[in-house]
Amino acid sequence: CGINPGLWTAAVGHHFARPGNRFWPALHAGGFTPRRLAPHEERELLQWGYGITNLVARTTARADQLEEAEFAKGGKLLATKVRRYRPQVLALLGLGAYRSAFDRPNAAVGPQEEYLGQTQVWVLPNPSGLNAHYSLSAIAALFGALRRQVEGRKRDRRR
Repeated sequence: CGINPGLWTAAVGHHFARPGNRFWPALHAGGFTPRRLAPHEERELLQWGYGITNLVARTTARADQLEEAEFAKGGKLLATKVRRYRPQVLALLGLGAYRSAFDRPNAAVGPQEEYLGQTQVWVLPNPSGLNAHYSLSAIAALFGALRRQVEGRKRDRRR
């Protein structure tokens, strides 16, 4: 789950489409896809059981242009969506967005104790090129940790 569509993403109609965004490289490096996908190939994720959505629908140049009320409303809508579709895991990409949307001021990156229904919640860094706090390799390592947990849950269910 991304925070909200940026201007470029909205213009081209594909998630994480801005050339400097590190989502697609991190997703591949983390082991979720067999090759690096381009934004226009996002629907290919469905064949592996993955989907993409946003926390807030409004387009902005930067996520810090969103209002607290938008995060709170987005959190409620996302929780409803998650309870409806029941994914195993929700990975929200943006620590500040998660803290605001779910009123969790002390949350940290990684798996959360909170579940939405039966869905485990993970918080990962925002892969935007504007987020200088995390390198691509650090983001990819966190994506890899999430993937290993997801794969472990799949194996456990088959037993």
